[in-house]
Amino acid sequence: MPSLVTSKLHPRHYLRVFKYTIYVLLIVNVGLFFLDEWSAAGYLIANGSSLSDLVASFAATLDTAAWVILLLLFEFETNIISDEKIRGKVKWFLHGARVFCYCLLVYAFFGYVTKMQGLSEFELSSAADLCGLAAGSFSFMTDLDEFELIDAANCLTLMPADVLYQLTGANVFTDSASLLSAQKLAWTDVINAGDWLLVVLVLEIDIRLQLKGKLDGVILTFSKAVKAILYTILLLCAIYWVITGPLLDFWDAMLWIVAFVFIEMNMFEWQEEPIPRSDVR
Repeated sequence: MPSLVTSKLHPRHYLRVFKYTIYVLLIVNVGLFFLDEWSAAGYLIANGSSLSDLVASFAATLDTAAWVILLLLFEFETNIISDEKIRGKVKWFLHGARVFCYCLLVYAFFGYVTKMQGLSEFELSSAADLCGLAAGSFSFMTDLDEFELIDAANCLTLMPADVLYQLTGANVFTDSASLLSAQKLAWTDVINAGDWLLVVLVLEIDIRLQLKGKLDGVILTFSKAVKAILYTILLLCAIYWVITGPLLDFWDAMLWIVAFVFIEMNMFEWQEEPIPRSDVR
């Protein structure tokens, strides 16, 4: 029998600690995204804003929270709870919770789309300069979800060399370079969120096929190829974020990629286990 010290030093223990540390950091990211979007929402949400406006303003928070819950559900089903116990109320709870998360994720995806479309509502402004707006409650969008209140101290610094744009129905201004950068980041958010939806769709299919003992051969090879493409797109999004500067987005993206590597490892170990036909659910 190995000693207690030897058991604690086994590589699997370190791997398990690392995995759950990643999960905890993702939970922390929910709070970070909320704080980030809360500060931006004050500039974009007016009185009487619709539910779609709120979802668009807090899309990253909603998206990340739903993904954290879904990640934990995948962890329970692929690693913690044995197949024999996922029956009856436990099975329906897991399935119901996942369906709820999927609804939130789809809703958050449309929130990203709404935010992207909202950037098309900037129009050429007739304002001559920003300093004339310093006395009012006007702000300048420097990038996606990044704003500065215009005042006498920064109006000359923020003033663009070309033209000013104003968001329709809001006291928000920007320039062409900042607007283009925000639009690119908004598109990246949409691509990333849509790609993750496809990842989880493939993973769901994998789980269902695994439970039926059919995840092998050509099907398994095709699944791996599809996921390789999808994860590559996610990695490219993360690289774009690190180049353009939203470090929270890059940090979050890398954590999620690592987290789902662990889920894939769970799937690999699960595939090595024999599944009796009676366990199909």
